[in-house]
Amino acid sequence: MAPTPLERRRGFGSLQLRHVDAGSCNGCEMEIANALGPVYDASRYGISLVASPRHADGLLVTGVVTANMAGPLRRTLEAVPQPALVIACGDCALTGGAVAGGFGVVGPVSAVVTPTAEIPGCPPRPDDIVAALRRFSGR
Repeated sequence: MAPTPLERRRGFGSLQLRHVDAGSCNGCEMEIANALGPVYDASRYGISLVASPRHADGLLVTGVVTANMAGPLRRTLEAVPQPALVIACGDCALTGGAVAGGFGVVGPVSAVVTPTAEIPGCPPRPDDIVAALRRFSGR
């Protein structure tokens, strides 16, 4: 049986992610900024955000996927070298949250791409974000 993307990533020592806001309220983005900031300092575990999906190990997706973002999310994932991780961050990315079934809403991340991991919370706490991402950095 082929190893999962998580098993392939173990022990690599760093994790470069491209963040995609698929339609969030920016609560998750603020907590991601805190997780990468000086207090929680995810960079000490080799975790960072990159500007290009071509330089990324995977995607960190926040928010419910809107109709306007479904295509760009798919294309961004196609640009990431394979095998790529997809980490759904926040309750909207996991379930659609408060706007599930709304006009212009496709649904959670799983309705468009298959997530490798999920980080629950509305918004998730910075230490939960760092702990979830550390599973992939191997540190």
